[in-house]
Amino acid sequence: MPRHHKTAVFIDGANLHAAAKALGFEIDYKSLLTEFQDRGTLLRAFYYTAIPEDLEYSSIRPLLDWLDYNGFSVVTKTAKEFTDAGGRRKIKGNMNIELTVDAMETAQHVDQMVLFSGDGDFRSLVEAVQRRGVHVTVVSTLASQPPMIADELRRQADVFIELAELQPRIGRRTDRPPTSGAGRSRSARSAQRDGGLL
Repeated sequence: MPRHHKTAVFIDGANLHAAAKALGFEIDYKSLLTEFQDRGTLLRAFYYTAIPEDLEYSSIRPLLDWLDYNGFSVVTKTAKEFTDAGGRRKIKGNMNIELTVDAMETAQHVDQMVLFSGDGDFRSLVEAVQRRGVHVTVVSTLASQPPMIADELRRQADVFIELAELQPRIGRRTDRPPTSGAGRSRSARSAQRDGGLL
């Protein structure tokens, strides 16, 4: 996109964390912000995540504080614990509604949106903002097993950016190697089960 175009970034925290973990790296959020500031006029960068209600101190709190003080608009809500029909303890912390409302309200002020998520539920949102003339880039990964990007979301986006290709610019290496295909799938499920805590 031309440098004068106005951009907003929307980060589905749990989804991006699971995708990066599946690829064996961590996100350097300062570098991520710089990357998209360099691509145009970045009006706002949103980060969405749920926080467990029963924890006085969450391991994600330092990250959220850092993001809040360093140019991100952090949107959180309390994850709710419940027991499903099979008697299993589950945590619900989906941030899709919050992200969607913010994206629709922001659409009239930007030329481009960058969505860090592979969640197919966002396909309708992408289509809706495109009807308002907004160019939508989706960032996720096909390189994990299974892929973290829903096919319908990738097809709807104007541009799809493979997260693995951004790794040299926005990534920080972890000490542990990428997980196997089964581990990757487990990582994604864990992120959902934990209510999107990252």
